[in-house]
Amino acid sequence: MNFNEILKFINQDDFTEIPNYGKWIESESVIYAKEINENIFLLFVINPELNNRSARAMIAKFDSLENISLREPKQIMFYLTLETTNDLHYFEKYMNISQLH
Repeated sequence: MNFNEILKFINQDDFTEIPNYGKWIESESVIYAKEINENIFLLFVINPELNNRSARAMIAKFDSLENISLREPKQIMFYLTLETTNDLHYFEKYMNISQLH
């Protein structure tokens, strides 16, 4: 899995792009979310800067999909910064184990 595969996964797996109001995530980042259980969301936060090109993945609890960029999560259950090939490898293993995709 590489960075382009993450973007492909997001586009193919019914993620919703969330408007980012910059309340708790940097305003230049793009947020993608998918509800995986009641009020529990799998989030990808993508930094589109070409020289930084990083992504973060998290599983977090929010009141609703609409509150994701407005309020910090009630609880973060999983968080991983995806910057290197090893990070992508660990994330892919976690996703397979969790059977979230």
